[in-house]
Parts: sequence; C-alpha cells; structure tokens
Amino acid sequence: MRLPERLGPLTSAQSWPRRLLRWALAAFLAVAGLGHFMRPEEFLAQVPPYLPGPELLVAISGVVELGLALALVVLPRHRRAVGFLVLLFFLAVLPGNIAQYTEARDAFGLDSDAARLVRILLSPLLWVWATAAGDLWPRPRSRPRPLRRRS
Repeated sequence: MRLPERLGPLTSAQSWPRRLLRWALAAFLAVAGLGHFMRPEEFLAQVPPYLPGPELLVAISGVVELGLALALVVLPRHRRAVGFLVLLFFLAVLPGNIAQYTEARDAFGLDSDAARLVRILLSPLLWVWATAAGDLWPRPRSRPRPLRRRS
C-alpha cells in the first residue's frame, strides 16, 4: 500500500519554526503518553461511558501517544504522514473530551463546566499544531519582486 503523494516522504528540509513545532509536539505527546501510565485515573475521566474496557483504552492511547512522539522525532522525512496521524489521533480523542464535559467529570484541574468547555473549544489549536508540525500546509512561496524602473 502506498501513501498518497501528498503524505509521501519529503526530501526538503523543514523550516526552523516548523521543526520547533514538531519537536514541541513530540515532547507534548511524550509527556501526555507517560501520564497515561503515571496518572491513569485522570485519563479514565475522558473515556466515554459507552466504550468498553476504559483501563485498556487509556493504556492503548498512552502507547499511541508515545509512538507518535517517537515518530515525530525519528521520521522527519515522513513528517506529513506522521502529522496526519497525530491529527487523526486528536480527532479520535475529541469524543472523550466531550464526554468529560457532558458527564461533568473532573480531571486535569478541569473542575467546572466552563473549564471543560474551553478545553473542547481549544481543540482546533491542537489540530493546527499537528498540521503545521507535519508540514501539511503549503509553505508560502516567495514571489519575485517586480523590478522598479528608475526615472
């Protein structure tokens, strides 16, 4: 199976701001992934009640986050595909954030409906972060400047 060309390997270097975003995202995912095993009770509050095996789901999502963090660092040529996978992961956990809000579950210091709602509303920032770190947006192209005529 081949990846779509849009997600294929890159040969060009990544700009330093996007490389910084990629490394920061890797650190964020690594810390969150480790948190699944160090403080699983916080993550259990996010598992929607209709899903079976919440403890197993927390462990699996922690492993996925650690794997994505590692991939962001060791597979820079494949950053588009990895960035897309991170985006899909963030979209996949959104129902958990919504469940935490609708079930009024306290975790991560989110102890009010307003705080839980703000977290949901900030989710698009994670999506933007994943797509920017993965170079899924086209880079601005430099256009040649028109020559000015001297009078």
